[in-house]
Amino acid sequence: MPPNRVRIVGSFDELVATRFAGEVNALCWPRHLAGDFQNVIDHLPVEDGITTIEDDDLRALRLSPAGSLARDVLLADQALLHVHGLAPVLDCISGYVRDEAAGPIPTDVYSFHVDRAPVLADTYLCTYTGACSEGLVNESAIRRVDVAETRAKLLAAYGGPDDAGFAAYLSDNCFDLHYVPHPGATPYAFGQGNLWRIAIAWPGSPVLPCIHRAPPTTPGAPARLLLIS
Repeated sequence: MPPNRVRIVGSFDELVATRFAGEVNALCWPRHLAGDFQNVIDHLPVEDGITTIEDDDLRALRLSPAGSLARDVLLADQALLHVHGLAPVLDCISGYVRDEAAGPIPTDVYSFHVDRAPVLADTYLCTYTGACSEGLVNESAIRRVDVAETRAKLLAAYGGPDDAGFAAYLSDNCFDLHYVPHPGATPYAFGQGNLWRIAIAWPGSPVLPCIHRAPPTTPGAPARLLLIS
């Protein structure tokens, strides 16, 4: 049973056409994909961190039959998103840069956070292989800037009163986008192969943004193949 804020859809058309409303701020199109996505990774010139894979480079790979099936899926998914005016990016990820200097609040993608845009927008993502993203229902978390001890430290760093200027300071540094789970809160996994559309923070949004994070990575863990738009 999915969390109360997640709605399951049965097709790509339903994924892009469904409007967010009420409690729902995440849509999931569950899929069992054919192909060997690890074979794709094995043939990529992968670097530490994030390697973006262009379509021409993907087409040029000499893959096994199962790897070729996986490549067809990767290209087809990007084509679907392009048709709907989106700009998907395919990344091979061995790790993200950690935020070592954010003060009281880490602002890297390992922290539970929401995305934000100045106009109506959503985030689409799919993990094909490797560890998947995690989500957290809004009732199970609190903004880090609303934790009294953390807010006091931020005010000290800001050096001014808790006013509109402080709110702008929190927004400019993305501190207000990050959340801490309540004790005992259980994240839900996005899974492999599933294509997600999640709500983000934008002026006039009818729903709360979806809280999520990149999966923790450990040295030697398999790389992650991620499509995001």
